[in-house]
Amino acid sequence: MNEQPLLAHLIELRTRLVRALLGIALAFLGLFHWSSDIYHLLAKPLLDALPQGGSMIATEVTSTFFVPMKVTMLVAFLVSLPNTLYQIWAFVAPGLYSHEKKLVLPLVLASLLLFLTGMAFAYFLVFPVVFHFMSAVTPAGVSMMTDIDKYLSFVLGMFLAFGTTFEVPVVVVLLTRMGVVTVAKLREARPYVIVGAFVVAAIVTPPDVLSQTMLAVPLWLLFEAGVLVAALLERKARAREQAESAP
Repeated sequence: MNEQPLLAHLIELRTRLVRALLGIALAFLGLFHWSSDIYHLLAKPLLDALPQGGSMIATEVTSTFFVPMKVTMLVAFLVSLPNTLYQIWAFVAPGLYSHEKKLVLPLVLASLLLFLTGMAFAYFLVFPVVFHFMSAVTPAGVSMMTDIDKYLSFVLGMFLAFGTTFEVPVVVVLLTRMGVVTVAKLREARPYVIVGAFVVAAIVTPPDVLSQTMLAVPLWLLFEAGVLVAALLERKARAREQAESAP
């Protein structure tokens, strides 16, 4: 009796997964022709910081082909992300209660926007500062030439670090909504959060004070934003409970 519903769920999951992968594949095929231009756009912050006549290098024979393909695949994933999220939502939503839908959908959308904002923050603000600093401290007689594959690894790591960091407000709201911690406790923990922000920044960013500060300060401010949103939601929930309990 229970096998049929399980089989139906598995078929539905397969269908949603295929549609999500198809969306990524179509986006990749549409962007394939501009793969070199896409990589050049990704490398622009470093290229702009290189000294006159400087360039990037490829130390592997296949790097000149596969590295732009990897970047194009990443962009295709981001472009098709609305479709991917819709497929996930269409699979999960029928099993959620109405109040859960009201909470999950805004959190998912906020998570996506915050992650993309973190990536944009790293690309437009952090990368130029870091690369110009690295170029300025290059010793005399040393040519700054970065391998394109290692540059991609560095950029992806920074994107992941800043994108994840910008999820702090969502994490704060979830923790308070689940009852794991209260807004008052979060406010009491503010000094530890500030110290922790600088520790995290020191671990995930290059070893210069400026780039570490450019991650630590937004991390702290995002924590404060999360506490503010959590306090507003808590206040609304308390007012709703009082209204429901009133005769």
